[in-house]
Amino acid sequence: METLFYINLNIKTITGHQVFGKYYIGNDREVASAIFTQLKGSNQVGEENVLQLDFIEKVNGLPVNIQVLGCTLSQLSENCGIITREIFKMHNLK
Repeated sequence: METLFYINLNIKTITGHQVFGKYYIGNDREVASAIFTQLKGSNQVGEENVLQLDFIEKVNGLPVNIQVLGCTLSQLSENCGIITREIFKMHNLK
């Protein structure tokens, strides 16, 4: 049974939220959770949120949404930097 973790980047459109980016953040729950907890935004997600991040666990190809953060454009920019830095560290500083 393979478990994978992702962070999906979503934007609100007239047809609903659409994924426009996806980061693969490994298969270690502890590491993936540590990355997601560093991200900026609000746990109080509602219809007013234009941008949101979904923390997704895939078990045998089936996605499970673990947590959602609503964020502003500047927070999204900062979050992309955090995720990229952590992925770099994960792959290069073992």
